[in-house]
Amino acid sequence: MTNRIIAGIIVFMGVISSYRSTAQTVWLDQLDLSVATQGYGVPGKNRSVDNKTLTIAGQKFERGFGTHAESSLIVLLKGKARSFSAKVGMDDEVRGHDPAVEFVILGDGKKMWSSGIMHLGDSARPCHVVLDGIQKMELVVTDGGNGNYYDHADWAEAKFETTDAAILSTFSPVPANPYVLTPKAPAGPRINSATVFGVRPGSPFQFRIAATGERPMVFSATGLPSGLTLDIQTGVITGKLETAGTFNVKLKASNAKGAAEKTLRIICGDKIALTPPMGWNSWNCFAGEVSADKVKRAADAMVKMDLINHGWTYINIDDFWQNHRDSKDESLRGKFRDDAGNIIPNARFNDMKGLADYVHGLGLKIGLYSSPGPWTCGGCAGSYGYEKQDAESYAKWGFDYLKYDWCSYGNVINGLPGNDASKVSSLSYKGGNELATAKAPFTLMGKYLQQQPRDIVFSLCQYGMSDVWKWGDSVGGSCWRTTNDITDTWASMSGIALAQDKAAPYAKPGNWNDPDMLVLGTVGWGNPHQSKLRPDEQYLHFSLWSLFTAPLLIGCDMEKLDDFTLNLLTNDEVIAVNQDALGKQATCQFKKGDMRVYVKELEDGGHAVGFCNFGLEPVDMSFSDFQQLGLKGKLKVRDLWRQKDIAKLDAQKGRLPINVPAHGVLLVKFVSVK
Repeated sequence: MTNRIIAGIIVFMGVISSYRSTAQTVWLDQLDLSVATQGYGVPGKNRSVDNKTLTIAGQKFERGFGTHAESSLIVLLKGKARSFSAKVGMDDEVRGHDPAVEFVILGDGKKMWSSGIMHLGDSARPCHVVLDGIQKMELVVTDGGNGNYYDHADWAEAKFETTDAAILSTFSPVPANPYVLTPKAPAGPRINSATVFGVRPGSPFQFRIAATGERPMVFSATGLPSGLTLDIQTGVITGKLETAGTFNVKLKASNAKGAAEKTLRIICGDKIALTPPMGWNSWNCFAGEVSADKVKRAADAMVKMDLINHGWTYINIDDFWQNHRDSKDESLRGKFRDDAGNIIPNARFNDMKGLADYVHGLGLKIGLYSSPGPWTCGGCAGSYGYEKQDAESYAKWGFDYLKYDWCSYGNVINGLPGNDASKVSSLSYKGGNELATAKAPFTLMGKYLQQQPRDIVFSLCQYGMSDVWKWGDSVGGSCWRTTNDITDTWASMSGIALAQDKAAPYAKPGNWNDPDMLVLGTVGWGNPHQSKLRPDEQYLHFSLWSLFTAPLLIGCDMEKLDDFTLNLLTNDEVIAVNQDALGKQATCQFKKGDMRVYVKELEDGGHAVGFCNFGLEPVDMSFSDFQQLGLKGKLKVRDLWRQKDIAKLDAQKGRLPINVPAHGVLLVKFVSVK
């Protein structure tokens, strides 16, 4: 062996020795995991979501991070980490279910590693990622394609090799402190109702003129068609229209500070929900604890907090108003149906018509929930085999909205096995990707709802299977879910938002794509907490749902509305984008890095534009690509959240300063001027 080779070996061994002496191990559980966002529960340090020892396919692990999809944890590395390793998988504590997830590692925004879809019982999958030069790493757990139910996921034995242990830290990309942008409504009257309303001939008519301003206030309506009357004190229009037609009615609201006017176009025909439904749903805050009393209190809160005067209308009961298949709670136990096949509400809801009358008496509307299968997602009685009776019951009670959730229907697509519903599980996505199968249960219920003597908004909840936006209208749907359930996490909300463009061409008056409920305020049944979306993310969330002309359904506890959340929900200029009568859905018209620019055409010829930052760094730029957004000529630019004009420019040669925080938005309206 030559002296040169020997010398080279000595140098190489010295390098290895130096690496070993300087490399340090940092376990993930040594960092602050509390900043992680996840779909349910709290981040577990060396524990599972249910606070047990981490266990994957029978193998126990003493160290790691137990979380729940959709999950995200960002680690600041500053180029000092050499590698990351872990063993990943589903935690055994969710035996009896069929969860699925995918573990993903991002480095500086780019995918570095993925586990592929993993199921319960899969052996722990090892990962090892080289991190040389990476500034930020994100550990993500996504839904595995079958909803995020029971998606308990473990990053076991997770650790870094680094040259500087002190530099590693977890971080949140956006500030946690709430800030208010929306100015208070003026004392003088301002009518905030949508400009169009649909009703079928012969159906009970109820429309409340939503108006802010000091009370007392007096209302009037010029050109109101025969059959309708206005309560001048409450602003509620009721009655019936027997003949189809279009009626232009001039609404007026007056108080001591002045008067406001607005034209309402009433269209009596075969379409309802001509603007996206706005209201509240019980699931995200109450789930299986819902009761008639809680529903009444939510309705009272909607009035007390003045949301009713910003256009919020529906009070919707989700699952658990029916009796349950095996609950130990006596209030959920009882016969599912009477001898005629009519559904029997549980003991918490002993007077459904009385409840509907109470909500209607406040000037609001009311909705409820069922499944085309024998069981709902939560295990309560569904509508399978009793669709006609249920539609008739809903109408008799006076309900205005039905959310119809796929749930157990996947288990009965070929009929009820053994004619025994007790052997059918409550959750199944089977059959939903076969078009004829996907349409069948909604076609049936849609037919029966249309036969009822009152308008009932039909909300299809089947998670976008078989491209429901292409056929939802044909089965009588007014709106339809385009995605799996949302959670109050950045990964969930942003992922859903970025997937909406494909459905956008199918949105129109009476037909709305539904990316699921708003995750704002105090949410989390069983674990009530303020939304894990940071303030910037919540502004982006509400802005996007408004641009998408999506149904706006509040999911928080209405009696715990904080000032920040109330401010988010009462910006009339932002809501007007959602309720615009043209019914167009925004699409992404410009991309640059993590910036996405969504554009929505409006009935008055203006354009609502959202400059949306999906990245981890603030965006500071001078924007000039207006023609790519479909904008021409001289334009006035108005900041909708701040409700103030911010610029005048020429689309051909002008520039607009854009300053958008990480995970934030600038929402503006462009209007042509001479």
